[in-house]
Amino acid sequence: MRVVVAGGSGFLGSPLVAHLRDRGHTVTVLTRRASGGEQESTWDPYGGRLDQGVIGQADVVVNVAGSGLLGNPHSEKWKRSIRDSRIVTTRVLAEAIARADEPPAFLAGNGSSWYGDHGADPVTEDSDSRGDAFMTQVTRDWQAAADPALEAGARVCVLRTAPVMSRGGETMKLLEPLFKLGLGARLGRGEQFFPVISRRDWVAAVAMLAEHPTASGPINLCSPVTPTNAEFTATFARSVHRPAFLAAPRRVLSVGAGPAAPELLRSLDLRPAALLSLGYRFEDPDVSAVLASGLA
Repeated sequence: MRVVVAGGSGFLGSPLVAHLRDRGHTVTVLTRRASGGEQESTWDPYGGRLDQGVIGQADVVVNVAGSGLLGNPHSEKWKRSIRDSRIVTTRVLAEAIARADEPPAFLAGNGSSWYGDHGADPVTEDSDSRGDAFMTQVTRDWQAAADPALEAGARVCVLRTAPVMSRGGETMKLLEPLFKLGLGARLGRGEQFFPVISRRDWVAAVAMLAEHPTASGPINLCSPVTPTNAEFTATFARSVHRPAFLAAPRRVLSVGAGPAAPELLRSLDLRPAALLSLGYRFEDPDVSAVLASGLA
């Protein structure tokens, strides 16, 4: 199978590319620098330029491009970077897929923020999108950017990804030093549900979707058992053998995190219903296993 990956040198893209190649697939990575050989192809998504032949010959196109979420949430530049790096890349690829004689499948990156705050209610791919938080709005537009591929008849999977817990990722880079210093803290009262997934489950699940002949629609990428924030905090602290007695008041988070605050305080009891129905078996089904894998 011929697979094209945008964002193939990043935290998620790099292990995905390696995994697909290990499984015998031919993988071409889209890069914004000069191509380094047959396994790469130069593109400029902001200029709308890419090699149409590479897309036209592909069986599957995967987009996991996107700038990091860490930064100044009060900055308009940060907001533009978050939006453009996701929506523009998705739209350019979707339009290229639509131009292909035989449109390849499209695995379009997205986030669990699409759902917004659902309180204590279980959330599957059939649940609605709620609220007007910044990242919820971004993920709605991000999903809509894949529409040209869908309208052209391509098989499209929207990858609604929960925070991925692994060294090298933004979440772990931020939290691990704090918890090791005994500064881990629950957010607010800690009752809100906080979905997570291990990187190895994310990679294996996306590879399965790439290889599957019919899988399509939104796909929740999260562990089957979603912890509350308090459970996540306590488990992380135990994993690094430190206490976690602190709490970050909701009021302080709302002011300090600005438009990013809803991401920290929303409650999302996310369930990977589509993956389970496709027969995927998780290596790391709960927060203890996810963090053990991520910290290993």
